[in-house]
Amino acid sequence: MQATIFRMNADGSGSALLDDGREVVLTPESQLSSGLRSLRPGQRVSITLGDGEPITATRVWIVGIGEGEAIT
Repeated sequence: MQATIFRMNADGSGSALLDDGREVVLTPESQLSSGLRSLRPGQRVSITLGDGEPITATRVWIVGIGEGEAIT
């Protein structure tokens, strides 16, 4: 699923907006699981969503950056 980073806090938490406008909670762990060090508002990312409310991302990554993925 695609999203745009909406806000980021110094501790690595933040939120993203899905393409349908829903806001998703980002935890520091959702970035770390993908090896990301930081994200910035406006950045496009792919995310995996967890179950429950509020909607929370379990993984956040940038397509083309990660194990076995080449940037083309």
